[in-house]
Amino acid sequence: MSGTEGNSGTGEAGAERSGGSSGGSSGGSSAAGAGWRDYNSLALAWLGDAVFELWVREHLLARGEAVRSGDLHTRAVALVQAGSQAELLRRLEPLLTEEEVQVCRRGRNTSGRYPHSTDVITYRQATALEALIGYWHVTGQRARLEKMLENIIWK
Repeated sequence: MSGTEGNSGTGEAGAERSGGSSGGSSGGSSAAGAGWRDYNSLALAWLGDAVFELWVREHLLARGEAVRSGDLHTRAVALVQAGSQAELLRRLEPLLTEEEVQVCRRGRNTSGRYPHSTDVITYRQATALEALIGYWHVTGQRARLEKMLENIIWK
């Protein structure tokens, strides 16, 4: 995982999620009617981290490639660590829409602390992927999330 916990120092105006704002947000939402622009990039990445981890776990079980929990854990960790996420984003980038590129750019450009287990560039790339997954989740684009992740991870 890229460790996107916390949201200090995003450097964006309006870093806090706006409470009652309703104008100008695009896309559907699964979080109390808010649009994806109502979330700062680290909040999208935080959510995307959880969505991605659950997606990986569900797909590892469905594929039946590993049966023991230790094997499942090892496979899951290999996919959700920052280096793997950065590589997944690199493979996804040519397939992204302009809005998805914008989400990734926002995620990549957030400031804040990063774990010392990886370099800052890799960490920021991983955060960009997590923000993109969070974006797909809050905009209700489950089919897009499934298609993109299936195609870059399992094929």
